[in-house]
Amino acid sequence: MRYLWPFLSLLLLLPSASFAAVLAIDYGSDWIKASLMKPGVPFDVLLNKDSKRKIQSSVAWKRSDRLFGGDAFNMASRFPSDSFSSLKLLQAAPYDSEAVSYYTTISTAEVTETVRHTAALKQSDGTEWSVEELIAMQLSYVKNLAEAVAGEKVHDVVVTVPMYYTQFERDAVADAIEISGLRTLALINDGSAVAINYAMTRTFPTPEYHIIYDAGASSIRATLVSFSTDSKTSATQITVHGVGYDRTVGGTELDRRLREILADQFVAKHGKDIRQDKRAVSTVESLAFDIDFRSKITRAQFETACDDLKDRYVQPILDALANAKLTTDKISSVIFMGGGTRTPMVQAAVQKHFINPSVSREKIAMNVNADEAAVLGAALYGASLSRQFKTKDIKLTDILAHDVQASYLAAPATEDSKPRTITTSIFPPGSKVNSKKTLTFKRKEDFIIHFDYKNQVAPGFPTQLLEVELTGVAEALGNLTERGATNNVVKATVSLSESGFISVTEAIATGDIKDESITGKLKGFFGGSSTESVDSETASAGSETPIDPDSTTSSSSTSSTPSSSASSSSDTTSSKPSATPKVSLKDLGTIALNFTTSFPSISPMTVEEKRNARNRLRALDLEEAAKVRKEEARNTLESYLYRLRDLLDEENRDTPFKQCSQPAERQAILETMEETFMWLHDNGDYAETSQLLDKRIALESLERPIIHRYQEIEAFPQALNNSQMWNWSTRLFLTEARQNLTIETAADLPSKWTKEELDGLEKALKEHETWLNTWVEKQKSVKSYEDPVIETTEMKARAKVLETQLAKLAKRRIPKAKKTSTSTSASSTTTTSTTSTAGNTSETTAVPVDNNETKSGSVEQEIPVDASQEQVPIQQPPPVDEIRDEL
Repeated sequence: MRYLWPFLSLLLLLPSASFAAVLAIDYGSDWIKASLMKPGVPFDVLLNKDSKRKIQSSVAWKRSDRLFGGDAFNMASRFPSDSFSSLKLLQAAPYDSEAVSYYTTISTAEVTETVRHTAALKQSDGTEWSVEELIAMQLSYVKNLAEAVAGEKVHDVVVTVPMYYTQFERDAVADAIEISGLRTLALINDGSAVAINYAMTRTFPTPEYHIIYDAGASSIRATLVSFSTDSKTSATQITVHGVGYDRTVGGTELDRRLREILADQFVAKHGKDIRQDKRAVSTVESLAFDIDFRSKITRAQFETACDDLKDRYVQPILDALANAKLTTDKISSVIFMGGGTRTPMVQAAVQKHFINPSVSREKIAMNVNADEAAVLGAALYGASLSRQFKTKDIKLTDILAHDVQASYLAAPATEDSKPRTITTSIFPPGSKVNSKKTLTFKRKEDFIIHFDYKNQVAPGFPTQLLEVELTGVAEALGNLTERGATNNVVKATVSLSESGFISVTEAIATGDIKDESITGKLKGFFGGSSTESVDSETASAGSETPIDPDSTTSSSSTSSTPSSSASSSSDTTSSKPSATPKVSLKDLGTIALNFTTSFPSISPMTVEEKRNARNRLRALDLEEAAKVRKEEARNTLESYLYRLRDLLDEENRDTPFKQCSQPAERQAILETMEETFMWLHDNGDYAETSQLLDKRIALESLERPIIHRYQEIEAFPQALNNSQMWNWSTRLFLTEARQNLTIETAADLPSKWTKEELDGLEKALKEHETWLNTWVEKQKSVKSYEDPVIETTEMKARAKVLETQLAKLAKRRIPKAKKTSTSTSASSTTTTSTTSTAGNTSETTAVPVDNNETKSGSVEQEIPVDASQEQVPIQQPPPVDEIRDEL
């Protein structure tokens, strides 16, 4: 991270209030890493509640309490049937697949079959959860962590997936994201995410080839990428050229083999098979059957047990080189990624295989964070997809790992012949994502297009991918014939999205319509466009029905009805304006077809299934939130009882609580407190939240008068000082204002106030002084354990009224004076100055000049005032300390 900051340029394009956060999640078999991109939040990995940078991929139940991360993983030793880890192995896996069989060898959880024939897990109480639901719980947990950091709701997420993930598994990830309440911004292959992270801090003057070797818990992946930097635009181009993988070799397999060695040693020493005991423990004392166990395994013994895996560690690299058609001498480095690359056996196997001297040990690179590079790269990728962020210009070109083909039944040549199946490869391995292919069919009736994987993608996984049924073909072709179209065919557009989803986005019936007019023929002769606009009345000759142009890039959609692909039409020359829209010949030669997508093997969750899953998780969240509120209410009540007990135990001390309370009040609190203590001990575990709150409210009602007295004693001096300050300020203002009013009246000058206004203010002042003096005298005789006769809130309110009246007059502007023959100014100001000399004294009263009304040429007048004029004495507020002592 310390190397990333100097190079990371994250600039805001809009005001910060309009920015939405982007969450990135690297969901692994053993660990979850997350990162948040949000203005004002440091770009780093999210920390969990224990301030750790990664979260264990586990969810568990301790009786009725749901746990996540390390807490859930640790529960496996006590509640093995309610602890679920390594769920990534089961994503979209058929119930009878090798993935499920392997999972049963590393976990004691009970695996069941869903209605979609995928795997689900059952708790000890019989509750079943689909894998998508369990993963959605973990994603929701990460979402809550991100929202706590962001201080707002988080919606968009980018999730890393292995490049070998099939469409079935990508659908499962997308379904889990949706159930968790997040929105899929993109799915990115983990090798590509690491490449983005690697490129963020580097430039590439010349093209470089690197292999990102990711040895994770469940599998090993190799991604061969090239990096190059455009010297003109400084944009970095990342291109994936080849991939290789092994789905079953990883850290989990190493752990399993180590466990089997220990189990065999236990059997050999004690004659009992520990595998029969599902309860795992973390200590060797009384390991099983009340038998203490101690053993020793050397590295040589362990590596011998894993000897058959050594070639499999390197095979993904060889496959990536073969797919990219490159040799090892072209590779600049092999970048290690994942926790498995820390294993000396894996490192030695990778290096030993490169016998070519050009590939030396220096080419085995460990220059990225093996745990966090993928999630940080995914976060930067997500930021690049949003217009709210501006990051380093990096362009990624990713590829598809599997061969996808399309097939359909061709119409029989004769009535006696059988229909034949035509198969074509539409996306061979290495096809670029975010691309489209158009398939052309010479079918005259409705038909079905089958999309399959050419080869088996994983043991036990089906190859049938999608089935798309096109309907209305015969009617559409008939309409085209009536319009004069020739060479009529059916076309279907197949899209491969950036996230690796394959779907049909458009299906049309199309043909060629020639413009037989002289203009059209001349255009055709001279090579111009023969597509002219014609009146829409001509287009309505067919019985074409408009189709809603909605489409989707995710295979979880069950149907799509795209619109026809219309091109912009040129305007025809006419002597009078046309009131009807123009339709091009290309529009006339294209009719949209209805099509429906179905899933012959593993289907994604339906809308109804996802809705039900969200409701289950929401109900679980509400139940847990209610439990949290109950625990908080109980803890608050319990701590409140202990606080009261401590106050009452200080009876022999002269504490503020004792000074402000009467013996009868303290006795009532003591009795209620003891009664509540007994009730909480007997019924606290079963009490409702409302009962716990009621008990606290009952105690607070007894203590509240005592607290109020103490607060009033503390606040009274300040409130009195504030009230007397406004009395003094008002008296001072009235003294000067009346003097100015007298002078201005005598000089026939405009005044800011009238005599009536000043009289009204003086009346309010006297009323406030009278009220304050009266009640302050009464308050002096009140004891500290008695309720006050005057409230500080009332004192503040009355002082505020006087303050408002004073401010209204004090802020008034000086009115403009009448023009005179000796002055060109329409306004005059009066200043105040005092000059003292021996024997006589003169005073001048000053009124502040209003800058808004002072103009060039104005004359300031200084009017002397007779010092013998009677002055109103100013009352100084009494010292607050004297009143505090009396109280």
